Amino acid sequence: MIARVYNEHNNHKKHRNVLYGIVVILLILQTVSFIVITVQTSRLNTSLKQTEKNLTAIGEDLNNKIEVYNSLYQNEFRSISSSVTHQQKDFQQQLNLVKSSQQDFSAIVEDAVKGVVGVATEKSVGTGFIVNENGYIVTNYHVISDGGKVSVLTYDKKVLPAEIVGYDQIRDVALLKISGENYHKLSLADSDKVQVGKKVIAIGNPFGLSFSVTEGIVSAIDREGPSGAKEYIQTDVSLNPGNSGGPLIDTSGEVVGINNFKIGNGAEGLGFALESNVIDSSVNSISKGLL
Repeated sequence: MIARVYNEHNNHKKHRNVLYGIVVILLILQTVSFIVITVQTSRLNTSLKQTEKNLTAIGEDLNNKIEVYNSLYQNEFRSISSSVTHQQKDFQQQLNLVKSSQQDFSAIVEDAVKGVVGVATEKSVGTGFIVNENGYIVTNYHVISDGGKVSVLTYDKKVLPAEIVGYDQIRDVALLKISGENYHKLSLADSDKVQVGKKVIAIGNPFGLSFSVTEGIVSAIDREGPSGAKEYIQTDVSLNPGNSGGPLIDTSGEVVGINNFKIGNGAEGLGFALESNVIDSSVNSISKGLL
C-alpha cells in the first residue's frame, strides 16, 4: 500500500515537472518571438524614416527645379514681351517717319495731339502738354501768372481743375498737375540735335480754337530770349495768342521746344520756343523728384 502511494506521488511529480518544462519552453518561445518582432519593427521604422527623408528631399529638389523653371520662363516671357513692345514702338516710329518724309504729318499729329491740353484762367488762355502719365503738365508761366484758378481741357473734352506745382519765372515755365492717371504723354527730344531747316509742328489753342496745328521749319537755333540766355529755337511756324505753352514737335513726334512768344508789330514768321533740354532741366528743378 505504501509502495503504491509512493509510486503515485512520483508520477505526479514527473507530470508536474513536465508541465513546468512546457511552461518554461513557452515563455522562452514567447520572449524570443517578442525580441524578433521588436527588432523587425525597429528595422521597419528605420526604413520608413529613411524613405520619408528621401521623399522629402526629392520633393524639395522638385520644388526648387519648378521655381527655377518658373523664374526662367517668366524672365523669358518678360524679355519677349518687352522685345515685342519695343519692336511695335520702333515700327510705329518708322511708319511715322515714312509718312513725314512724304510730307504727311497726319499720323504724328494724330498721336501727339492726345498729349496736348488747353490751359485757362479767369484772365488768360494758353496751351500745355502732358509730360507724365500721372497728369503732370508743362505750360508757360505767363499763362497762369494772374493767380486765378487754373482749369485744363483735355483731348477727350474733359475740363479738369489743375494744381500749380511750381514755376520757373525766368524761363517762363510752369508745372501743373491734374488728377487721374494713364494720360498720353509727350516725350522731350534732345534739342542739341535740332537742325536748321528741319520741319516742325506747333499744336496749340490760338484764340480759343482748341488743338489747332501749324507747320513750319526751324529758322535758327540758340537764339537769345527775354532771360538773356541763348536757349531758344526760332521758327517760321504761325503763332497766335493762345499758342503759348504748347509743344513744338519734330517729325518723329517728340517735343523740341515750348512755344513762348513771337515778335509782333508787323513781323511775320518770327516765333520762338524754349529748347527741350532747358525745359527738362527746369521741370526737374521744379518737380524736385516728383516725376
